[in-house]
Amino acid sequence: MKREIHRWWSPALHKDMEIAVYGHFGFSVLMFPTAGADYLEYERFNLLDRISDLVDSGKCKLFSINSINNESWLNRNMNPRHKSIRHQQYNHYITEEVVPFIFNHCQGRVPLVTAGASLGAFHAANSLFRRPDLFAGTLAMSGSYDLKDYTDGYYDDDVYFNSPVDYLQHIYDESVLGKLRFGKKIIIATGQGSYENPDASRKLSGILSSKGIPHELEVWGHDMPHDWPTWYKMFPYFMRERM
Repeated sequence: MKREIHRWWSPALHKDMEIAVYGHFGFSVLMFPTAGADYLEYERFNLLDRISDLVDSGKCKLFSINSINNESWLNRNMNPRHKSIRHQQYNHYITEEVVPFIFNHCQGRVPLVTAGASLGAFHAANSLFRRPDLFAGTLAMSGSYDLKDYTDGYYDDDVYFNSPVDYLQHIYDESVLGKLRFGKKIIIATGQGSYENPDASRKLSGILSSKGIPHELEVWGHDMPHDWPTWYKMFPYFMRERM
């Protein structure tokens, strides 16, 4: 599998940020790590090996980035307002730096979907719903889509506009809804085993349905925990069969 590592100083985040690129052509997948993990997490856990044939054959090209969750909602020693600001800075990093890098690396504006598990699923889904003009879909596995689950009671406009279960139900602009209703591949997947929260996925699905946004909700069995064995099965299945 072709592999490249890129690194640059991020104006949005005021720090160096890395990105790993796997493959040479195909539709692009922007991968968000779980919790406080880094851009090599999916490689370390051998998840990429399970779709190496898809990458090598040119079906897809993967871009795996760092998280800054330990500098925002997972940092219990940080002022909540500063966490909120940091989250917004991360959004700007994605849209103003990572997405242009991907399009430049692919020598054009190729279809770009997001993917992630756990907290990475939240970022993957939130990125699509906030900017459907940039992203063609999402594969969100084992996520919670209510940012308030991470804010310990803190709430401001930045929390609201980054909490899909809050802002999606209040979108009435047909021009915005139209971008989400047509041409998108939205897969919301969850298990029902230990530490999974299938109701979070069902709640998001209900809101999407109420807005007429086509999507697929996949609720897998009670033998599917909130852990890598589940994502080892989900990620290759959806990449092969549904994306």
